Amino acid sequence: MNLSIDLQQRLLQAALAARAYSHAPYSRYAVGAAVLDEQGRIHGGANIENAAYPQGWCAEATALGAMVMAGGRRAVAVLVSGPGPEIITPCGGCRQKLREFAAPELLIIAADPGGIRQHWTLAELLPFSFGPDHLKF
Repeated sequence: MNLSIDLQQRLLQAALAARAYSHAPYSRYAVGAAVLDEQGRIHGGANIENAAYPQGWCAEATALGAMVMAGGRRAVAVLVSGPGPEIITPCGGCRQKLREFAAPELLIIAADPGGIRQHWTLAELLPFSFGPDHLKF
């Protein structure tokens, strides 16, 4: 999917704004995400850490939850923003969560406060994935 520069910038701004609400007192690694749904709406989310480490959740999961709660059912693009300078990608669990709501062609954009750094499709980051279509028999 090709997104206009304007839409990519809107996703970036939404992810950076969400990142400001990150709760990362343990890692101090604030992450923001923005999901574009099938209706053209943008949903933001931030990572939320917990003292019992596995109980926290990622920015992508927060953004997907916001999308579903707003009535969205398909993600068509996602932008993830970390603090930089290393390029950030969704973790393995988030790649699978994205797969639940997106096709393998989902555009995943990596960014930091300096701007957009790189992009991939979900299929490139999660090849040979297992998704809802596998359960239709």
